[in-house]
Amino acid sequence: MPRLTLLRDDDPPEDFPDPEQALDDPNGLLALGGDLSPPRLLAAYRRGIFPWYEDGQPIMWWSPDPRAVLLPGGLHVSRSLRRTLRSGRFMVSTDRDFAGVIGACAQLRAAEGTWITADMRDAYLRLHALGHAHSIETWHDNRLVGGVYGIAIGKVFFGESMFSTETDASKVALTALMQQLAGRSFGLLDCQLETPHLNSLGSRLMARRDFIRVVSDLGGIPDPAGGWQTGPRPTRELF
Repeated sequence: MPRLTLLRDDDPPEDFPDPEQALDDPNGLLALGGDLSPPRLLAAYRRGIFPWYEDGQPIMWWSPDPRAVLLPGGLHVSRSLRRTLRSGRFMVSTDRDFAGVIGACAQLRAAEGTWITADMRDAYLRLHALGHAHSIETWHDNRLVGGVYGIAIGKVFFGESMFSTETDASKVALTALMQQLAGRSFGLLDCQLETPHLNSLGSRLMARRDFIRVVSDLGGIPDPAGGWQTGPRPTRELF
């Protein structure tokens, strides 16, 4: 029977159990404890594991089965979204306001018990400063109105969260992210858990065993394409 592994702060960063040992209920819960240092977070993502917990709880590490993913060319762009993109109403940028994006994601989810705790924000800000975490921002009238952020390892992007305060703003950011990933020859966007919203955007399910194999293959490919920071630019210039 699967049992949860307890991690200590001084355990080696890569000292995670095999994801196949994760619980079935709740789906994917694998380990508790440890810390959110950059080496441990990167080691987790390379193994198909991510942290997800709320204030007052120990750090929880997950590897659900199956996994929701978006593949190159798999994003569904509706007619209404295409009209929005072509209208030029929004501007998009990359890595111009990572702190603003993660802060807005946390704020919008505060009422329902956000998992983006202060410690989580600090941890991903550190990863951003080290060049591992990136954000796509959507702007309207110089206001940040949408965005998405996540971790890039090799040719895999691990999406963490997105937000929107105006209609289609998060979808615009996701579309810009997929274009950015295609231009950098990325092979996979990890969406973590299936939702109706992600399904409507073209996500598909991948068995955990296959997901980890793909991450292992693509995660070791260098991404030498240079810095990610761009924009802001009108969406009609990109699409």
